[in-house]
Amino acid sequence: MEQQETTEGVLTGHGVRGVKSAARTVEVLEVLAARGNEPVTVRELCEAMGAPRSSMYALLRTLTDLGWVRSDSTHSLYSIGIRALLAGTTYLDTDPLLQVVHPHVEQVSKRLEETVHYGRLDRTDMVYLATHQSTAYERTRNRVGRRLPAYSTSLGKAVLAHFDDAELEAHLPPSLTALTPHTIISRAALKEDLAATRERGYSIDDEENTPGLRCFGVALPIRSGVTDALSCSVPIERLTPEHEKEIIEALRSTADITLQIVRGLGGLVS
Repeated sequence: MEQQETTEGVLTGHGVRGVKSAARTVEVLEVLAARGNEPVTVRELCEAMGAPRSSMYALLRTLTDLGWVRSDSTHSLYSIGIRALLAGTTYLDTDPLLQVVHPHVEQVSKRLEETVHYGRLDRTDMVYLATHQSTAYERTRNRVGRRLPAYSTSLGKAVLAHFDDAELEAHLPPSLTALTPHTIISRAALKEDLAATRERGYSIDDEENTPGLRCFGVALPIRSGVTDALSCSVPIERLTPEHEKEIIEALRSTADITLQIVRGLGGLVS
């Protein structure tokens, strides 16, 4: 007989007893979002979340009716729905810091003729909030809203370099998975890399996410806890010592300008 779930709440990170059904709903949406354009079955969701089939099916039907989840005609495959897009778009439209940073991302990208990103730390990942693609070479288009591990990105390492050991551990997964043969998967090696980032003032992703690409990142220490950063991605064949210096100076200058604007506005972010 299938085990029934209890209605007890779950203890949140703030010590407040949350609502289990709400937590389960958010978890479903996050799993579907992480799958991208690959639909998932009820069974796969149940196995991933350790949930009974009956309650999962009922939750999926409710979310489908409300537009947060979509299903195929047989109600056997599920993916993220249009309501999630609307909520995400609202976040982008109303984030005050993004409104300041976005024009500068576009400007520095055009000046360098390279792809420039702006991202924010969310748990163990960096979420890409703005991207301006280089027109100098062909590349798969970057997607706003995508997530990549903080430990393997120049965006993420620029942020993680500001953390002490306890804070760093809170933003790392249990094990560091290699995305390419160059990805740092040793915690000790990562800490050495972050120490080097602090010393030189910028981070480097040396083909750790995408073969053939080197990325440079600088943090935007605007909030009380550093969460935001800028980065520039460059095909290695386009990179020279002179161009690398130009990129780093442009990123630093853009970060400085952004900080000055935000401080001048006062109270823009908390």
